[in-house]
Amino acid sequence: MSPLLGGVLVFVSSAAVLVLEILSLRLVAPYAGITLEVSTAVIGFALAAIALGSWLGGVAADRWDPRKMIGPAIIAAGGLTLLIVPAIRATGEAITGNDDGAVLTMAAIAVLFPAALLSAVTPMVVKTQLGTLDKTGSVVGMLSATGTVGALVGTFVTGFVLVSSAPTSRIFYALGIGLIVLGIAVAARTQLKAAAAGGTSAAVIGAGAFVIAPQPCDTETAYHCAKVVVDPDRPTGRVLQLDTLRHSYVDLADPTHLEFAYIRTLGAVFDALRPPGQPVRALHIGGGGATLPRYVDATRPGSDNLIVEIDSGVIDIDRKELGLVTGDGIEVSIRDGRTALTAQPDNSWDAVVMDAFGGIAVPWHLTTREVVEDVRRVVGPDGLYLVNVIDYWPADFARAEVATVASVFRHVALVSYPAVFDSTGGGNIVIVASDAPLPAFADAIENNVGQFAVRTGPQVTQFARDAEVLRDDFAPVDQLITVPAG
Repeated sequence: MSPLLGGVLVFVSSAAVLVLEILSLRLVAPYAGITLEVSTAVIGFALAAIALGSWLGGVAADRWDPRKMIGPAIIAAGGLTLLIVPAIRATGEAITGNDDGAVLTMAAIAVLFPAALLSAVTPMVVKTQLGTLDKTGSVVGMLSATGTVGALVGTFVTGFVLVSSAPTSRIFYALGIGLIVLGIAVAARTQLKAAAAGGTSAAVIGAGAFVIAPQPCDTETAYHCAKVVVDPDRPTGRVLQLDTLRHSYVDLADPTHLEFAYIRTLGAVFDALRPPGQPVRALHIGGGGATLPRYVDATRPGSDNLIVEIDSGVIDIDRKELGLVTGDGIEVSIRDGRTALTAQPDNSWDAVVMDAFGGIAVPWHLTTREVVEDVRRVVGPDGLYLVNVIDYWPADFARAEVATVASVFRHVALVSYPAVFDSTGGGNIVIVASDAPLPAFADAIENNVGQFAVRTGPQVTQFARDAEVLRDDFAPVDQLITVPAG
């Protein structure tokens, strides 16, 4: 095998492994969420595949002619790649959840076997290049560097170009077909007709599986698997679902209709902060369906609402399917919530609403004391900080976030289901904080939300108990949060 062809095969196979790894994170997310456990499992299985493939590829190359194995190995990897999407969707439908077993199972299916086959290519190519021991070091070093460069190219192209340009499923399909074509071309050099025929069959079977596989979402954004569902009981009602959660409810005809209990709580707090008709300045970190900004804009003409959303695809859905109109009263900034918050001037907003999620967890870098201190700077002495979190008992994350907010703001109130405070249940928990005495919103919660209860003063301290304050240096949100069974 020529050095050029060998280098190309090592480059492509190494790049494909990293493409698989990054795409697998997105493929598993609709069923297991975006958590540290999911990332750890996918990265761990990718590393295991590289180790396993490198070892077995080297052993095989010492026993058989590697020139006759490289093509079939690439073809097999391409065929398995075509099966990843239908396999994950079928598995995800059967074991939806982010318990460790489900996460490990889906991660293994997504990346282990095709990545192992691709990783076997490098030691096979090395064997073809070692005509003399005098150049062992330079050959191995050059091919190792080539593989590393391929992995880097695969990483950057996937993260910066592919994911934002095409649905994940199509990228998997294109990668699988590309590998099969490459494998057939390599096999043809050694006259392996059976391998070429097998590759063609794999492409046909994979294409069929791709077509019939269940589709968990209508739109793949840069960060989410998204769909909009019509409310059968309300013709103008729409539910925005992102990955595993119903994130937002929007009434296309009535922006003052607040369906979810937690969003009615936020609306009630705004009503207490400024009576309807009086403008308010609100920074919303996390866009979703933009339900609350629309409510504020509709009930308080002249208000300033800035939505900070990292996923431009979600905003596109809001505009195209959920009727969001930006301009007077509502503006959008596509950027990370932490960096957007840091860029705000002192005392520039009356309220900051933290309602950003990856799965059921708030991204860890939006939970820490340093973030809360920045919020305090932005809202000033009279402003409000409103945080929506989701947790279930023992609610270690929720208690830690309450302790974190209370370590910065003088006055803190909690609004949630009584079962949350009775240590028997969980769900949405709204934290309301300010340096000034909090506006009176308990009656509005009782009248408009009903199933929620309000806790203040010593009850907040009792809820947080001995929870540790989250900091940039230590905020294990994914480990603290409790996910309900099923």
